[in-house]
Amino acid sequence: MDITTIITTLVTLIESYSWFNIVAAAVTVASTIAAVTPTPKAGSKLALVYSIIDTLALNIGKAKQTGK
Repeated sequence: MDITTIITTLVTLIESYSWFNIVAAAVTVASTIAAVTPTPKAGSKLALVYSIIDTLALNIGKAKQTGK
């Protein structure tokens, strides 16, 4: 299987699922917000909102900013 076939298959897959663009946009926006926003202190009012944004941004495990 050459690279052209792989790319064509991926593009066809992405085009056939309309929800993919919405999910990709949500992850992109959440990643941008998480990248430019400092991590709030634990227990603060924004901590829950930030944790939801962090999860949407796929910032989990070692990719997660600890705020330290």
